[in-house]
Amino acid sequence: MENIERTRNFCIIAHIDHGKSTLADRLLDFTDAVPERERVAQILDTMELERERGITIKAQAVRLRYNRGDDEWTLNLIDTPGHVDFAYEVSRAIAACEGALLIVDASQGIQAQTLANLYLAMEHDLEIIPVLNKIDLPVADVPAVTEEIVELLGVDEDELLKISAKTGEGVEEVLDAIVDRVPPPTTTQEETRALIFDSHYDPYRGVVSLTRLVDGSLKKGDRVRAMGSEEQFELLEVGCYSPKPTALPALAAGEVGYVIAGLKDIEALRVGDTVTRVENPASEPLPGYAQALPTVFSGLYPTEGDDFERLRDALSKLQLNDASLFFEPENSRMGFGFRCGFLGLLHMEIVQERLEREFDLDLIASSPSVKYEVVVDGETLEITNPSDLPESFEEIREPVVRATIIAPREFVGAVMSLCHEKRGTSVGMEYISTRRVQLTYDLPLAEVITDFFDALKSRTRGYASYDYELVAYEAADLVKVEVLVSGEPVDALSVIVHRDKAYPRGRALVEKLKELIPRQQFEVPLQAAMGRRIIARETVRAYRKDVTAKCYGGDITRKRKLLEKQKAGKRRMKQVGSVEIPQEAFLAALRI
Repeated sequence: MENIERTRNFCIIAHIDHGKSTLADRLLDFTDAVPERERVAQILDTMELERERGITIKAQAVRLRYNRGDDEWTLNLIDTPGHVDFAYEVSRAIAACEGALLIVDASQGIQAQTLANLYLAMEHDLEIIPVLNKIDLPVADVPAVTEEIVELLGVDEDELLKISAKTGEGVEEVLDAIVDRVPPPTTTQEETRALIFDSHYDPYRGVVSLTRLVDGSLKKGDRVRAMGSEEQFELLEVGCYSPKPTALPALAAGEVGYVIAGLKDIEALRVGDTVTRVENPASEPLPGYAQALPTVFSGLYPTEGDDFERLRDALSKLQLNDASLFFEPENSRMGFGFRCGFLGLLHMEIVQERLEREFDLDLIASSPSVKYEVVVDGETLEITNPSDLPESFEEIREPVVRATIIAPREFVGAVMSLCHEKRGTSVGMEYISTRRVQLTYDLPLAEVITDFFDALKSRTRGYASYDYELVAYEAADLVKVEVLVSGEPVDALSVIVHRDKAYPRGRALVEKLKELIPRQQFEVPLQAAMGRRIIARETVRAYRKDVTAKCYGGDITRKRKLLEKQKAGKRRMKQVGSVEIPQEAFLAALRI
């Protein structure tokens, strides 16, 4: 059994691209966790997608052995993502730790997600160790960023660790600080209680669950019960990642590791559930996690109708690995598919890409939308699909988020004008240092999820960062814009927009579709409608054969007769022919 006094559980939190994964690499190198020949950059970013995009998507748990003097310490490290769309991963990792390394880039200073993750760690009473990274960069402004951190955390400058994760400078001090400052885990009772904080599906071994043992111990062969689902099963293996999966004789209180129960039923062991022994069960479960509330909704449809069941299976397996994903079946003109809920647009992109790569599916996604509250006959309905919006209603309310934007002071005007364009209202503004300003705005979520981040980055030359949280639903003058192809509505292209933006949005949609829908043997009218009013129209011209080519000279009625005959044929063809809308058209509509 491990000595609980010599165990430290900590996570690494920071804004995106501040060097979390690089520092994790150095900690692995320093503790000789990985043999020399197997060392690669960003070793904990195991997914191909993470390496391609250079971002962390999944939190990873790994055990390190650190020798200091004659003593050996067990350090359980969890490397977390930095993007706002994966904040739920961070909150679950934080709940499994007693300490956190707060990484700040010396060239960029404190960013919005740094603050969000810091407040999350403070809520859980974690011991926070501030670390200033990238001090070796020529553009690093160490004194100014040091001042920001000291002011924000109220710590002495001596407590701030100054390191370069790339070169390894100062990494030993980080390990010493973890041992000295992070408190050891505590256990309160004899009965076994283990919190499941992450899971994934292994095709050969079934469900593999990452767990933090709070009380008692677990070993191979134990009969255990999930307190949430009431399922019972036998443990086939317990172990830890160091960083490869390593089987252990047992997991003791305070440790972080994995358990495998050979479960094929994905529903049996959910993230946030508590596992206890069958013989001597715990009386009450551990507090789990608040359910993640999806903010962006989109329909996912297989291009082949036969793949519907495969998509259902893939979504179930992916949901096990990503607890913030939500889905339910739906039927539309695009066929059978699923209405899925995501934490943001990047989360949606990543899920779609993972489904296509890991499960070999070909998918079409409908335009992203948010959840609206609609009052009809005094009753409030929740609508996530724009095509479900009733024709008449008393009031429609849209979700509003409170956005925290941090930007250099010279870009304050540009940020303010962008927020006003997006129908934002100012809540407050404060200087967090002499160089940087924190702006707080209430913005409609529908305006934030599409191109807000790109516009913010381009107007501030990449220096601004933002984070947001849902605060309320507010009434607004919103309308549904539908696209009609040959008079038939295409529900996957319906959008709910503010009345002022309905006309430009409708016009942009039909103009884009005109470029992308292939020409037919008959004319195809494309219309954008707001209620029963057509607000924009384009026509895809028909292919025509020159039927009058053989008439040279003679009476005009001969030509007219041939043209009328062709026109009648086109009319008949239009009644039987249907217009195929290519996938690019749906994808292009997403980007408008």
